Amino acid sequence: MVVPCYNEAATVQKVVRDFRTALPEATVYVFDNNSTDATGELAAAAGARVVRSPLQGKGNVLSHVFRVVKADVYVIADGDDTYPAAAAPEMIERFNRDELDMLVGTRLSRFERNSFRIFHQFGNRLITGLINLLFRSKLRDVLSGYRILSPSFVRLVRLRRRGFEVETEMTLQALTKRLSIGEFAVEYGSRPQDSPSKLSTWGDGWLILKCIVLLFKDFRPLVFFAAMSGLLAVSALVCGSAPIQDFIEHQYVYHVPRAILAAGLGILSLILLTAGLILDTVVKLHAETVEFWRQGMDKR
Repeated sequence: MVVPCYNEAATVQKVVRDFRTALPEATVYVFDNNSTDATGELAAAAGARVVRSPLQGKGNVLSHVFRVVKADVYVIADGDDTYPAAAAPEMIERFNRDELDMLVGTRLSRFERNSFRIFHQFGNRLITGLINLLFRSKLRDVLSGYRILSPSFVRLVRLRRRGFEVETEMTLQALTKRLSIGEFAVEYGSRPQDSPSKLSTWGDGWLILKCIVLLFKDFRPLVFFAAMSGLLAVSALVCGSAPIQDFIEHQYVYHVPRAILAAGLGILSLILLTAGLILDTVVKLHAETVEFWRQGMDKR
């Protein structure tokens, strides 16, 4: 059981105690991410094993978790007391029964009033819908911080994001690496008044959208570069219409600048399409390598 924390002194003791009660055989780790309050001391007093994680950002903390914690099942929850510890045993049972690599505790169907800040619920649905469209999935909540992970997931996924967009990255990496994902509805609570949220509606939203675009480029390069190539090809045709018309009617090109621009856009279009084809082959080879690693892990 892992709880990433930054300045959660108001709630961390209750979170640790609740999860120790729900999962008595589990070791509760609290990864203290440079808290300036008494988060670490309070977590230790509640019975958690506290690990100092110096690189700021939740993504950095989870990368640290993946490096140092060895477990048969990884349960991850935020330290703000918004996720129900009592749901953990049933989630683990479902996780093991369905032989999943990641089980996400979804929040959008059951939540308390004021659980979500203004625009957060809308933004979550928008981002989830975009991911479902781009990656052909049927997920309901990609931003939840309540997750159960398998050892295979932890070994195969290398996180790149540093901040709160890491949940989106974990979901996208699982989709692109063909890891099995399940969802489990939990009741999402509201934060105590003396425990302010660390999320920035617009700043973190922009980082999440940027993460989606960059990972789509990395894992769906043919679609990404073919789309850009198509836009440049259409632009080349629009710019080249007048020079082509000149040549048809007069056998001479009067719109020379537009002809040069159209030729340049056409060349760039072909370059992007070629890059997409090459990178698509590389991604497929990488996917085969990941599958070989996965088979090797399953045999152990």
